[in-house]
Amino acid sequence: MKRRHAEERITRIWAFEPRTKLEIPLFTAGISAGFPSPADDFIDRSLDLNEFLVTHPSATFFVRVEGTSMIQAGIHPGDILIVDRALEPLPGSIVVAVLDGEFTVKRFQRVEGKSFLLAENPDFVPVAIEDRTQVEVWGVVTYVIHKA
Repeated sequence: MKRRHAEERITRIWAFEPRTKLEIPLFTAGISAGFPSPADDFIDRSLDLNEFLVTHPSATFFVRVEGTSMIQAGIHPGDILIVDRALEPLPGSIVVAVLDGEFTVKRFQRVEGKSFLLAENPDFVPVAIEDRTQVEVWGVVTYVIHKA
């Protein structure tokens, strides 16, 4: 099988719209894998997912991804990523980047002063970020949303 360097594709981009407020009940009791306790059947407060998942509203956007290059990082085809442009990509961060004119999702890494975009799938080769490579990091992935 030929090793590829960019299969993960962004199929849709949404801006964050903070005007939507939806508070959902938050249960403070832990969830047991066994039988539930009747005493744990209470709600402590409500949780607004916008407040919980979005730190920098004006710098946050959402993307839908396709492909399997990040499958071992828990990013599956059809997942939605929450991306924060205000965060500095640190080694080990998962980032949304434009690589040679196309969006991709990869893990940012630095080794011996060199930067790389790494897939989380052995079928894909690392991409060295060099002077001749056109790469722009758009933001850092902060959360992955997918169906259970």
